[in-house]
Amino acid sequence: MATAQATPARPAAAGARRGPLAALRDRPAAAKLLLLALVAAVVVPVVHGRWGGGIWPEALTADLSAPLGEVTDWIVSNRDSHPLFLYFFGHISNAVVLSVRGVYLVLLALGWAGVTVFAAAVAWRVAGIRLALTAGLSFLLCGLLGMWVPTMQTLALMVVAVLASVVLGLLLGLAAGLSDRVFRILRPVLDTMQVLPAFAYLLPVVLVFGIGVPGAVLATVVYAAPPMARLTALGLRGADSGVMEAVTSLGATGRQRLLSARLPLARKELLLGLNQTIMMALSMAVIASVIGAGGLGDRVYQALSSVDVGAALAAGIPIVLLAVVLDRTTEAAGRRIGTEPTGPALLRGWRGWSLAAAVTAAVAVVGRATDGQVWPDDLTVAIAGPVNTAKDWMVDHLYTGVPVVGGTADLASHFTSGVLNPLRSGLTGLPWWSVLLIVAALAWTIGTWRTAATAVLAMAAIGVLGVWEPSMDTLSQVLAAVAVTLVIGFGVAVGAARSERLERLLRPVLDVFQTMPQFVYLIPVVALFGVGRAPAAAAAVVYALPAVIRITTQGLRGVDPAAMECARSLGATPGQQLRQVQIPLARPSLLLAVNQAVVLVLAVVIIGGLVGSGALGYEVVLGLAQGDLATGLVAGAAIVCLGLMLDRVTQPTTRRQRQES
Repeated sequence: MATAQATPARPAAAGARRGPLAALRDRPAAAKLLLLALVAAVVVPVVHGRWGGGIWPEALTADLSAPLGEVTDWIVSNRDSHPLFLYFFGHISNAVVLSVRGVYLVLLALGWAGVTVFAAAVAWRVAGIRLALTAGLSFLLCGLLGMWVPTMQTLALMVVAVLASVVLGLLLGLAAGLSDRVFRILRPVLDTMQVLPAFAYLLPVVLVFGIGVPGAVLATVVYAAPPMARLTALGLRGADSGVMEAVTSLGATGRQRLLSARLPLARKELLLGLNQTIMMALSMAVIASVIGAGGLGDRVYQALSSVDVGAALAAGIPIVLLAVVLDRTTEAAGRRIGTEPTGPALLRGWRGWSLAAAVTAAVAVVGRATDGQVWPDDLTVAIAGPVNTAKDWMVDHLYTGVPVVGGTADLASHFTSGVLNPLRSGLTGLPWWSVLLIVAALAWTIGTWRTAATAVLAMAAIGVLGVWEPSMDTLSQVLAAVAVTLVIGFGVAVGAARSERLERLLRPVLDVFQTMPQFVYLIPVVALFGVGRAPAAAAAVVYALPAVIRITTQGLRGVDPAAMECARSLGATPGQQLRQVQIPLARPSLLLAVNQAVVLVLAVVIIGGLVGSGALGYEVVLGLAQGDLATGLVAGAAIVCLGLMLDRVTQPTTRRQRQES
């Protein structure tokens, strides 16, 4: 009997002896951190003894200003004589200029009335009378604000850039969708391009094409093509296998399978890619005003440079209106795929489009006969004066001296002195090797060793480039803005997930905010907070909030209803349901929200260099403004590395997600 009782004790004792190892196997993150700590215990004393702590050691930096300056000088000297520029880049530049000019002349030939009717007719055919009225009124408002010519300039650049982006994205997407090898090669490239801030695309293009429309269009194409390529590949690779087998069994060739099955099945993904490409192209076309794109973005840029909030708002409103009309039109086209046509039978199909074309042509002819190519000056409303008057009132009454809160200037000052400055001092005060260890720990915990290696190498490259301190300054702004974004975003999302009324109220607001280009967010913060790092962080928070709220709300609402019902049946309070059921089950969505917050905040913090955020954004702007492309390219490369690192430490790998699920 004693033997029988002692027998089960031996496995228990053995299990106790294996307890630490078994616990580490059950907790892979703890095992990774322990291994990293052991490696650090050996490596850190050697590294610290050789190069010390503090900021990145100068002995490990590489001065690229001289070679980059030589490359820049060679390009500038040979831009008008070398065959590479004359017979390749020169032809591309000329084709872009002629295309943009041709589209602009067509828009002028249609006249303001013809363009307005054309936009309303397309919206009517795609989405109905309500969107047609919205489109027509939006274009009329652009003219009423005195921004008709800049709007047409931006629209002409947009048409050329979007067409080129769609063609390039379709070609890349077709290759990736039909070939596994090409897909594996393109996926990391597209992932990297997706996280790069828009400013990072400007410098290489300026180096080759110079300041002007060609560089702006090509930067826009490079920035806007990845979503089209990614969604095209996704749609082709996700084609129904049953349909493809049926088509193959009928003896269809590869080309027939592509044209008759794969592409029709991927229509929704293709239109979604078109939608995303249009929105990113508009955002980049506005930002590209820094390198001479002209149009509405140039008006905003010039107004911000002189802190003329009224003029900036007058140009910013048409940008928002263009974004809303283009977004709603392409989104409605995607929703109508596969649905039955509505409306009178005589206006369906080609008859409706013919009627729209005939009305547009008739209005254009009448407008041209009455000299109505551009919006008449006597029908404009100047809002810059009243807006600046309102801004001056806010400066006098809200900027400072407000009871209790002190005013917006005081809030910005407190945020800078209480959050941004200590965070910057803390990051720059940390030993450089400890920053690399923290990055490695975060990236390896959430991903694989490849993720950690990529993040650490990206961070080390920043030090090698010799811009460690401005990069830490930028990182401090990003971390502070992300923290505020997540606190506000998660709080609002929890309320929206619990209340359908709140979600319905938020939906149109989030839709509008998500369609606004990054540049536009700088206008209100300059009016309220002036210039500096805090206003740039505020603009970044406002820009990133809609994505965080939307993704988090969808994640919390998508939790298995059975799990929620089980928690309620056990008497769990709403707070317990949130902490113990919704948050754990919605963890992938929450991590995606964090990742998007980081990427979006970084994009605006960099653009904040235009309103005094300093750091890497300022160096890019300074390089562009003074023609010092060596400084700008180094800062741009550091931005790329910083964006890559932040993406890797906030985005779980597919393998990691499978292990957790």
